[in-house]
Amino acid sequence: MISNMWEIVRAGGPLMWPIIACSIVAAAIILERLWTLQEKRVMPRDLLQKITQLVEQDQVTDKVVQALEKSSPLGRVLSAGLSSRHRGRAIMMERLEDTGRHVVHELERFLNTLGTIAGISPLLGLLGTVTGIIKAFNAINEGGMGDPRMLSGGISEALLTTAAGLVVAIPALVAYRYLRGNVDRIVIEMEKDALRLVDQLDAAETRGQGAAATRDTATAGPQVA
Repeated sequence: MISNMWEIVRAGGPLMWPIIACSIVAAAIILERLWTLQEKRVMPRDLLQKITQLVEQDQVTDKVVQALEKSSPLGRVLSAGLSSRHRGRAIMMERLEDTGRHVVHELERFLNTLGTIAGISPLLGLLGTVTGIIKAFNAINEGGMGDPRMLSGGISEALLTTAAGLVVAIPALVAYRYLRGNVDRIVIEMEKDALRLVDQLDAAETRGQGAAATRDTATAGPQVA
């Protein structure tokens, strides 16, 4: 089987090597992104609920925020909101958006490369087709049409590189579309969780201010005329 594969690569000409390299890189990117973009790794279940409980119980400390930041991409986004929870809603939203952009950039890592591979692989195959046809015409010019074997090298190169380019490009394009859609879905869910956290922090801050005002009033006591 290995010898047959080697013969196919040899028959396809030199452009088979960059197509093979594209296939290896594409496979590596697909496997890495499928592993990295697992929901349990990006958005752990019940993470927002646990943070909400800590907020309601006033147990959010710097250590909790640091641990949350290192736990997952969603945790990194939510930790940005927690770290600025006493600075107002506008500041929280700004910090969340800034951190979110960095997290999205990391989630989209290598996807542009995968999309490029899906685009250039058939072009490499087309280039191999052109070079193979050129070889076939050169064989005709040199030896005429008497011996069909003289044309076989160019024709096989033309067909094999086209097929190889498509074999690489089709699954790469499908994987790119799937992974891109997965990232978009994750980003939308992260935005929803971030807004829920901001609402929770706003409510907790309002309750805290109300409780402080009540204590101040009780401490001051009634004024005697």
